[in-house]
Amino acid sequence: MLKIYNTLTRSKETFTPRVAGKVGLYVCGMTVYDYCHVGHARVMVVFDTVTRYLRYLDYEVTYVRNITDIDDKIIHRANENGEDFYALTERFIDAMHEDEHALFVLPPDHEPRATSSIAEIIAMIEKLIERGFAYIGKNGDVFYAVEKFKDYGKLSGKNLDDLQAGERVDIDLAKRNPMDFVLWKMAKAYEPSWQSTWGNGRPGWHIECSAMATCCLGNHFDIHGGGMDLQFPHHENEIAQSEGATGEKFVNLWMHNGFVRINEEKMSKSLGNFFTVREVLKEYRPEVIRYFILSSHYRSPLNYSDESLKDAVSGLTRLYTALRDVEIIQSDIEVEYKQRFEQAMNDDFNTPVALSVLFDLARELNKTKSPALATTLKYLASFLGLLQENADNFLQGETDDNAAIETQIQARIDAKLAKNWALADQIRDELKAQNIILEDSPDGTTRWRRE
Repeated sequence: MLKIYNTLTRSKETFTPRVAGKVGLYVCGMTVYDYCHVGHARVMVVFDTVTRYLRYLDYEVTYVRNITDIDDKIIHRANENGEDFYALTERFIDAMHEDEHALFVLPPDHEPRATSSIAEIIAMIEKLIERGFAYIGKNGDVFYAVEKFKDYGKLSGKNLDDLQAGERVDIDLAKRNPMDFVLWKMAKAYEPSWQSTWGNGRPGWHIECSAMATCCLGNHFDIHGGGMDLQFPHHENEIAQSEGATGEKFVNLWMHNGFVRINEEKMSKSLGNFFTVREVLKEYRPEVIRYFILSSHYRSPLNYSDESLKDAVSGLTRLYTALRDVEIIQSDIEVEYKQRFEQAMNDDFNTPVALSVLFDLARELNKTKSPALATTLKYLASFLGLLQENADNFLQGETDDNAAIETQIQARIDAKLAKNWALADQIRDELKAQNIILEDSPDGTTRWRRE
């Protein structure tokens, strides 16, 4: 039985969907004002893997991941660049999709955008005002009154009185309580705006996700995910807004992935200590990044380093080497490995243990060259989004010098046949200097891979 850690209850729970056989999953996506960094890649890969495995378990999954395409950072960056904010966001949405595709991340079923959900956002704010959870502030902005929601803080475990005590109250504060947060911002000169009951303006960040999630999945759905940094205040505010507006429970189970860290600090754009996905892809193959992300449990911190990425290269090389020259056939999946893989993934999507099952499979495959084991390895790995390539393509890479390498290898084979051992050794050394590793077989053939 699948067990998932629920941030709301701080415990692993046996997963029971609201509707038998169906799962509604919402994940907070990217704010598109720059290229995706490795922290964003972790969100994409983690919840892509969750979706793949839920489908493996025969659930009908509706996966929604939103796009925030209007907020202060977007407006600031567009003004900096002297470009229309729509042009900016379209450019980075396209880049995000390119990164997603490179990392073997399947597209979500729905990808709503904040700017396409303005009517739903306004309708939810109107309902919150009508039910007494929101008010118009002194500056014309619309605010959520956190004191009206008795369960505020239940996700993060924060106490409202303590939070209020820690806030500085300005004399001319537009809101009633320093913890109240904005739902609708009145238009400023030269900023994008939309018409509303309260005048021209734009939505606050938190209300966007409440409106998009409930619009796509209904007032009450199964799983809400995102990075650990969103737990408070973003997800806390989503609960307050959604349950305040609908009077229903918002989400059954909350999943949060851990930070990607560099030098013991969270990787983030605001700290300036991030690597974009496309920067890393210049040095490492896409599947290496995916493997690196899955090599740690999704709730654990993930420490980014060249050493970790090189470990990922080594791990994938071992798996692909086992598959090399073994026929993939239509056959029954080996039950023992299937059960062990499921046991790992059913324990809160424990991908490091699931990977260890794949390595045990690979070790046995190296001994037996069994097509059934190769088929099982490829099949189980597919639910992690791994081993998607042809083994030779991964091990050798597809570059312009492959033909030249093959020519050198043939020249070495010819030298060995002529017993010209000095020339054969010279060619091997020349290839080694190019990071090409040769593997001689007893039958006289030679395979190669990049180091």
